[in-house]
Amino acid sequence: MPNLALKLRQIALLWFLALGLSAALVGAGRRWPDSLTPASGPIWMLMLLPPLAMALWLLGRWTLPAPGQEGQSEAIPHEQYR
Repeated sequence: MPNLALKLRQIALLWFLALGLSAALVGAGRRWPDSLTPASGPIWMLMLLPPLAMALWLLGRWTLPAPGQEGQSEAIPHEQYR
């Protein structure tokens, strides 16, 4: 059970940090003098770059099975039937 208590503390700390960051952003938004006009370039970059970076990372770690081992995975051992 000590691991559960530690994990709950970590989750609570992270949640409170996110809440504090959210409150700081709301406060900064209320003090901003002008409204921000959206620019299409940064919006498209923010929408496309994270998924593209994740796809490139996944493709970089992707491995193909060796010849003769198609359809088998080493992560899940196959049961042998008697």
